[in-house]
Amino acid sequence: MPRAVSPSPSFARRRRRVRCLAVSAALLGLVSTVAVVRTAGPSRFSIPPRTLGTATWNMCGVREWNCGGTGSRAAKRQELQRLATRFGAEVILLQEACAADVEAVRRDLGPSWHTAFHPYTWRDRTGRTGTVRCGTAGPAGRAVLSAYPLSAVRTVPSRQPSVGVRRGILCVSIAAQDVRVCAAHLSPPRSDRSEPGRELRDDQLNALVGAVPGRRTVYGGDLNVGPPGGNNPDSWVWPDRPYRVHRECDQGSGRPGPARATHVSRHKLDYLFTGLPVLECRVRDTGVSDHLALLIRVDTGSG
Repeated sequence: MPRAVSPSPSFARRRRRVRCLAVSAALLGLVSTVAVVRTAGPSRFSIPPRTLGTATWNMCGVREWNCGGTGSRAAKRQELQRLATRFGAEVILLQEACAADVEAVRRDLGPSWHTAFHPYTWRDRTGRTGTVRCGTAGPAGRAVLSAYPLSAVRTVPSRQPSVGVRRGILCVSIAAQDVRVCAAHLSPPRSDRSEPGRELRDDQLNALVGAVPGRRTVYGGDLNVGPPGGNNPDSWVWPDRPYRVHRECDQGSGRPGPARATHVSRHKLDYLFTGLPVLECRVRDTGVSDHLALLIRVDTGSG
């Protein structure tokens, strides 16, 4: 499997631990609201190619989440656009993205590009709720940016903190490639401020893998957990299916093993899984986030 790593000298300098966010979030329950979908004209892909390039990237767009020193909004937009124009990503899964920035990049990429966006919400101890915001850049959330039209857009029900930030799972279908894509952002440890010891990632991972088909899918995102096996004490949160039925971008062959870091803490937190043949896996440091971008290319012409 070809691999290319594009590190930046700033990688080692930017340190931000996987955080227990102090921002409050929504009630423990199920996410089931409808995402905002934006399109711009007909798709230019009348004959889909036989491969699909997909990226996942946590943009670190919420400055209050220890992202103040990771680069300007303009720089982040530029790097997001480069994932498409220079690195061949036709579908990009985003976390900690600002709605205004995602929409601006969609416009800049041209009339064939489409987006789906769903905001993060929060709930505090008094019961007050709201939407996490990127200051003047509108809501913060997870998104899918696609060179193909999107259909069957929905959020997947998953267990969330009763007091803390509600992240979640956003799924879309790309009919032109007959592929189901899901973008996830799971809760870090101690996310539920009413019960910090409560583990949510096991339920969330089960919800994620239960939302995708066995073969024609690409899914992942910032899962806030290391790969199973080895010395990872959180291995138990992983269901069998991601590595047994599907294959992770950086998995190689066989069981999960050592993988390249995708976070400045030198841990792998970002993943892309698929049931399709993997043609390429790349890790790229954009230089403007505490997460690296992960890019996969799959063969959509087989099966």
